[in-house]
Parts: sequence; C-alpha cells; structure tokens
Amino acid sequence: MSGRWRRLYNGETTVDFSGRRWWGFGVSIALLVITVVSLLFQGLNLGIDFKGGVAWEAPATKELTIDSAREVLESNGVETANAKIQTLGSGDGERIRIQVGEQTPEVRDAVQGDLAAKSGVDSLEVSVSNVSSSWGRSITEKAIRALLVFFLLVSLYIAWRFEWKMAIAAIAAMVHDVAISVGIYSLLGFEVTPATVIAFLTILGFSLYDTIVVFDKVKDNADRYAAQRVSYADITNVSMNQVLMRSLNTSLAAVLPVLSLLVLGAGVFGAVALQEFALALFVGLLTGAYSSIFIATPLLTIMKEREPKYRPLVGQMSLGTDMSRLATTGAPVSRRSARATVRDDDGGVERPEPELVGSAAERAAAVLTHPPRPRKKRKR
Repeated sequence: MSGRWRRLYNGETTVDFSGRRWWGFGVSIALLVITVVSLLFQGLNLGIDFKGGVAWEAPATKELTIDSAREVLESNGVETANAKIQTLGSGDGERIRIQVGEQTPEVRDAVQGDLAAKSGVDSLEVSVSNVSSSWGRSITEKAIRALLVFFLLVSLYIAWRFEWKMAIAAIAAMVHDVAISVGIYSLLGFEVTPATVIAFLTILGFSLYDTIVVFDKVKDNADRYAAQRVSYADITNVSMNQVLMRSLNTSLAAVLPVLSLLVLGAGVFGAVALQEFALALFVGLLTGAYSSIFIATPLLTIMKEREPKYRPLVGQMSLGTDMSRLATTGAPVSRRSARATVRDDDGGVERPEPELVGSAAERAAAVLTHPPRPRKKRKR
C-alpha cells in the first residue's frame, strides 16, 4: 500500500478542507443557480400521479408493440406527443404500459378494447387506472408537511445532542441536497413519481447520517483542544481528515447497491419501477456525501469562528506537517514561520521548520548556531 493510501486508510491525511471551502461553495452556488433557471423555464416532468391521467397495461405480443400502441391512441383521437409508452418486464412476460392525460370514459373503454384486440387477449386482461390531479396535489401537500416536520424534529435533536449551530448547518446541507436533486431531475427531464418523493425523503436520512458522523468527530476534537489555542478551522480540518475514509466507505457501500438496481434491475431485467426509486437515491447519495464535507462543516466553521473564543484565531491554520503534528500530539505550533512554503503530498501547504516559542533555554539554543568557544586560561 502506497504512502498516500496508507495515510488515507489510517485517517492521517492533511487535506486543507477549510482553506478550500469556497471551492465547494462556488460549485454549490453554480448548481443552485442552474436549478432555479431550469425550474423557471423547464419545470418538472411530473408523472401521472401528480398531474392526473389514464394508464393502460396490456400483455406485449408481436402485434402489440410500442408503435402499434401509439397507433391505437391516434385512432381514438388521443394526443400522443406527451404520451409515455414503456415496455415492462416481469415474471409473467413483458407488458406494455401507456400513460396519457385525462380522457373521457368512452375513450378509456375504446382504447382498452383496441389494446385487447391487438394483444389477442380478453379486455379484462388489459388494466385501466384513472388518476385525478387532486390526488397528486394531496400527495404533494402531505410530502411537504412530512418534510417540514422532519426538519423540525432533526433540528431539535441536533441542537440538544450537539448545539444549535450544528443543527443549522445540517439543515442547510439537507436543503442543499434536495434542491440540487430536484434541479437534476428538472434539467434532465426525469419523471417525478411518488417513488421519487419517497427516495428524496430517504436520502435526507443518509445526508443527515454522514453529517452527524463528521460533527461527532468535530465535537470530540473541540473538547480535546479546549485548553489549547487552536482555531476552529484547525479543529474541522483535523476532524474531516480523520473521518474521510469512513465517509468514503459509507458512501461507496450505499451507492453500489443503488447502482446495481439501476444497471441490472432497470437496464438488464427491465424493472422500470425500480429505476424511478433508484435514480433519485443515486443522485441524492452523491449530493449527500458531498454536502457533509463541503457544505455542512464549512458553514459550521464560519459560524463558530464568530465566537469570542475563536475570533482571534481566524486565519491561523496548521497545514501539512503542522496539521499532522496537531492531530497526533494535540499540541499546536505556537508561532508559524513566515518563510516560503512548499506543497505536501495531499495538496496542503506545508511550512518548513516552524519556529517554536518555548522556554528561555530553548530560545537560546535555537539562536546559537555553533557551540560556544572555550575560554582561554590566564597565564600566571
């Protein structure tokens, strides 16, 4: 195992997350701007459950294909420009699903009969479901209420378990995750279904878990360095480097099963119903892992640096070998050298040979560059 991977595995990296927090903020601001623009001009591709409509399902045969199903709709005067026609795979064979806007009962029955004739089955084997737009609005309102209650309970718990500033940072990260996930759905035109809403609520739990892992380590290190003059940026830097491998492992372990649902379940086996849920999970897991490091913790650092205890130390950070020494010994470098800097292996800035302020004997020893000359003996 190479030195860099060994340090990452042991939590000994010295990446300057706090010094680069504006990089993360810049990426998030750009994504949020794209989200707002996309929602204003393109909106969301709401599924039938939200905007209302009719759905038919019939067994797929040689005669009943996607093209022939479209012909059935056109022959019955149904607009096909926004129709959604899919082939679904199941244990009983493939089925054709057709989703269109709201239709009259006469049109629903006519299409059902024509699909049955094309498929060569009885009309009772062609299912028809009619969903009103009011049902979709009810589901949306309930989801929003559940989301607000979730945010409130989570805020109260984090404020009780840690502190209120951590609660604000965690909630901001979760709002960030949902907003960017919605923006990706709007930008790429993915359909929003009830399964998507459930997935969005699920990813909030993952985002919160990853953030709490980092905050717990930050709290431990804040207690550890309470008696030292250590800036809060140093505390968060050390903490995030210590839990970096754990965050990566957690995110990877969560993303791989979801990726298998997308590739195998939806792509290979044709389980389209899994695709709607897995796609939202995949997007949310990636944004959740990103926000816990580049959004939640930097926001916490900015708020904590305004406290009287940490305000005089703003801008003072232990980088490179100084950060490694701080994480290992718990003792910060008392005074940093103002000489030229070099880059370490992890991309942080390392100050060579920092000057330490210690006792008078140590300062005298640091000044002397050669041993004192011996005194000459006096002649008698």
